[in-house]
Amino acid sequence: MMRHKLSGRKLSRPTAHRMSMLRTAVTDLLKYESVRTTGPKAKEIGKLAEKTITRGKKGDLHNRRMASAFLTDESVVRKLFDELGPRYQDRSGGYTRIMKLGARKGDAAEMSIIELMP
Repeated sequence: MMRHKLSGRKLSRPTAHRMSMLRTAVTDLLKYESVRTTGPKAKEIGKLAEKTITRGKKGDLHNRRMASAFLTDESVVRKLFDELGPRYQDRSGGYTRIMKLGARKGDAAEMSIIELMP
């Protein structure tokens, strides 16, 4: 079967593991504002972080509950709605950037830093 019109990377993991890993990575990105990871993971983290920050900009109860269900740390939910939402209020997308670092020494995986825009 061909994967026509299906978006997203599987990252060689079962769905539950992949989603758990990405939820944790997005939480860490919002908490520390910068994460070092592999290139394909950074692209997936970026997609999810953009959606989460857009929820933070809207700021209503429904979006707070949706963000709380996705993120793994309640203090990060508070930061999202109290700091990050207002910070990006006049920006319509493009809250993250990915910078390539080169190959990792052990397995030559392409490494990247994903960070929140100032």
